[in-house]
Amino acid sequence: MRLVIIGGGILGTAHALAAVRRGHEVIQLERETEARGATVRNFGLVWVSGRSAAELEVTLRSRELWEEIGGKVPGVGFRPNGSITLVRTPAELAVAEAASAGPTAERRGFTLLEPAQVRALNPALRGKFLAGLHCSTDAAVESRQALPALRAYLTATGRYTFHASTEARSVTDTGSGATVHDDQGRRFDADLVLACPGAAHSGLTRELAGVLPVRRVRLQMMQTAPLDEPLTTAVADGDSFRYYPGFAGETLDTLNREQSQTATAAEHKMQLLCVQRLHGGLTIGDTHEYDEPFAFDVDEAPYEHLIGVAEELLGRKLPQVIRRWAGVYSQTVDPNMIVTRAEASKHIWVITGPGGRGMTLGPVIGEDTAELLNL
Repeated sequence: MRLVIIGGGILGTAHALAAVRRGHEVIQLERETEARGATVRNFGLVWVSGRSAAELEVTLRSRELWEEIGGKVPGVGFRPNGSITLVRTPAELAVAEAASAGPTAERRGFTLLEPAQVRALNPALRGKFLAGLHCSTDAAVESRQALPALRAYLTATGRYTFHASTEARSVTDTGSGATVHDDQGRRFDADLVLACPGAAHSGLTRELAGVLPVRRVRLQMMQTAPLDEPLTTAVADGDSFRYYPGFAGETLDTLNREQSQTATAAEHKMQLLCVQRLHGGLTIGDTHEYDEPFAFDVDEAPYEHLIGVAEELLGRKLPQVIRRWAGVYSQTVDPNMIVTRAEASKHIWVITGPGGRGMTLGPVIGEDTAELLNL
């Protein structure tokens, strides 16, 4: 079977990987020279700890796929480093205790650690906290390296071609397949076209599938110069409990009722997430903004908040912040779905909206689409 995949981000590339693994031929089109959207503007976290119970099985399967991919494609930088969510108040501690004793705790790899145990596992954490919720199943990949590495792997199969700086202008169902015309006057014939447009919900996406049940979410993040010691796990703060459905319950309700976030954190709907890149720098974030139009600039107050929290947990000054950025991702608004798949016609599908789960769930979304469409 011949597939044309429109979009060079993690979803498009995950679908290319799933198709090539099944013996199909794939042409992938990306309008930029490289993917420049949410795929490269994230933490690179494969995040099991906060996923809802309903999503746990699919998340663990995606985590297994990432580990398998990492074994075949070392350039993606997969590492099973786990995470520690550090709690600083009794209300946060109660949420961590409930999570570590919950029915899915063993599958997630949850262990509640005393401060000395936290420091034994991650010696860089020398700051102020009451305890740490360790999740051994969390992992990380290098978001800025993963896609070029995956494309090189796919190209080596002889069944994959990547066209950079190529914008799909039209997609037509021919009855027996579909045809894509690009902005350079070229035509690509396929048995199946998968459009993975990321946060580009208008234009060709709307022409193909109409108005989709998705929204756009904006975030702010930053990266430091190399830390002079290993951060052996990813790190989160207690505010992250508020933004992940896996922690829902009475203790979280109490936390939200009795412990307010700081004014800045509440305004920007913030949590601290921090992961060390292979080059030693720390990727730190993030914020959540839902109301468009989004600003084209970034606000300084969230960065000041994140730096303060990170330094309190590390017990030291951060290295110099060398990059700051904003990103926008697509999120399905159906709480029962992890992604939106819209059948534009028999041979054309639009797939988008994994929200902040794109890097975590990309591989399994690609596999599930392949099974759904009998590839």
